Amino acid sequence: MPSNQYKIVPMVHDEKLREDFSVRLAQACSDAGIEEHGRGVILAKRLGVTPKAVSKWLNSESMPRQGKMKELAKVLNVSASWLQYGEPDNGVENVTHLDIQPSHKGDFPVLGKVSAGKFKEAVQHFDLEYLSTTVKCHPDSYWLIVDGHSMTAPQGSGVSFLEGMLILVDPEREYCNGNFVVAYCENKHMATFKKISIEPEGTFLVPLNPDPTYKRINIAEEFCEIAGVVVDARWKLF
Repeated sequence: MPSNQYKIVPMVHDEKLREDFSVRLAQACSDAGIEEHGRGVILAKRLGVTPKAVSKWLNSESMPRQGKMKELAKVLNVSASWLQYGEPDNGVENVTHLDIQPSHKGDFPVLGKVSAGKFKEAVQHFDLEYLSTTVKCHPDSYWLIVDGHSMTAPQGSGVSFLEGMLILVDPEREYCNGNFVVAYCENKHMATFKKISIEPEGTFLVPLNPDPTYKRINIAEEFCEIAGVVVDARWKLF
């Protein structure tokens, strides 16, 4: 009898590990703005696996291999150690802490305008101006000026980006559902600024302005490429 009990312990441990992982996975998906309906399809597309495999992760039936676990964590913007074992990742915690410290002030170039409406050519300035930020971001980050009104949300509805505002774009940050992004489309000759929405039907660039003049853009159909994630926004007062 003791030998039988001894054999069962690892199985119970593995089951608990899978259950805890599925809870953290669901939490990370919710935090990333990936709704429960269609969640498996969305993750499967992002990771290059089958929806059935993701379904098993979500239902505590299995866990990803180490390499895929890291990819999954990157997509959800969490640490692999937390996602797999529930352990805090010191590196991630430090980054989160340091992001709000004034000591991380950096200067980045203003490259020009980006359309917040229909596609229009990005106007590039060669006599570059530099503006500062306290947000920790990649050294190749840059500021763009919002041009247009498609990202002007109705008053009282939350985040809004008015024409003339400056947005800081991190070209190396992995985008997640609900992020604000800059995308280059039509052979990269055009640029636009939108909110990204990852749905079972595909990935879309979505305006904040409900005016029917501004349309959702299907990334695949318009041959768009995400150029970076917006990590800061500000007005230049002087």
